[in-house]
Amino acid sequence: MMNDEFYDNNENIREEWYCSLSQDDPHRAGLRFARRIRLARAAGLAGLFFPVSSALVTHSLSGGWWLLLVGWAFVWPHLAWQQACRADDPHDREIFNLKIDAMVAGLWIGLMGVGALPTAALIVTIAMNMMGAGGGRLFIAGLVIILLSMLVTLQLTGGSIAFSPEPLEWWLTLPFLMLYPILFAWLSYRTAIRLAEHRRRLALMSTRDGMTGVFNRRHWEILLRNEYEACRRSHRVATILLIDIDRFKNINDTWGHDVGDEAIIAITRQLQMTLRAGDVIGRFGGDEFAVIMPGTPAESGIAAMSRVHERLESMSLTGAQGERLQISVGVAAWGPQFEHYRAWLKAADVALYKAKNAGRGRTEVAA
Repeated sequence: MMNDEFYDNNENIREEWYCSLSQDDPHRAGLRFARRIRLARAAGLAGLFFPVSSALVTHSLSGGWWLLLVGWAFVWPHLAWQQACRADDPHDREIFNLKIDAMVAGLWIGLMGVGALPTAALIVTIAMNMMGAGGGRLFIAGLVIILLSMLVTLQLTGGSIAFSPEPLEWWLTLPFLMLYPILFAWLSYRTAIRLAEHRRRLALMSTRDGMTGVFNRRHWEILLRNEYEACRRSHRVATILLIDIDRFKNINDTWGHDVGDEAIIAITRQLQMTLRAGDVIGRFGGDEFAVIMPGTPAESGIAAMSRVHERLESMSLTGAQGERLQISVGVAAWGPQFEHYRAWLKAADVALYKAKNAGRGRTEVAA
């Protein structure tokens, strides 16, 4: 429960916010998916060229088949990427591209006469890509496509099945069968790291205020409830503060919302500089803040707010040089009379309105 020292300024918080939003955009997510598949496809098909060609070289094939093999191994990965980039839904387009991979792999298996080692390399590569991209359903669909394509090719070409691999096939296929799973595992690891970072960003957004970086009201109240329960069990001391910027509406109406935002950020920074690292700052929305001070009596909270009042007297806003920034503060120490954490919060709220009614720019303590 530390102050948000990670957020040094408002721009960093906005950048974190927009980056997290972009993570959730379906088109961007589809492009990231296609980019991940692009590397696996390019490396896999380029590597498959050698075991497949080692098996096909023993067959009497026309130059067109060799041209198709070269295009599939070295041109198709980049063409598939371009198609995904231009598609309205890159993810769906990439799933379709993976099915094309499976269909062409079945074609080569049929032309090779189901040669044992190259066939194993083709099935392993396509199956890993399918499983990694779409799970079990896409994996099964890929195997069915490979099987159907292979059977159709064998039927149309009248090829014979020959399982025994030649020595050249051993030398060109085994290194691929060892190296490609390592590459795929590395890509999967990178994806897992990105997903973990994405979850961290989402967790951060769910607990933080987008402008100031301090806790939002929902999460702050969860922490308040936890502190209340801890105080009730151990009868330890704790104090909460409710803070409101005085005449904030006038600042917005007179100087504009940019200056209003500057005022909110300025108060946040003053609180962070004055309070301890263990004090929990939250923004209730608008111009109101709240603070939990664990292990702190009301007198210490009042002293801390006195320092904030003094600093604000000599501070001016960049966009409104003549505007004096003031806050009103309500202080409530924990006590056994509070039967719920909301009663504790209500006491601080009453003290805050007492400070407002007494002339603003001051701190009042709950009775």
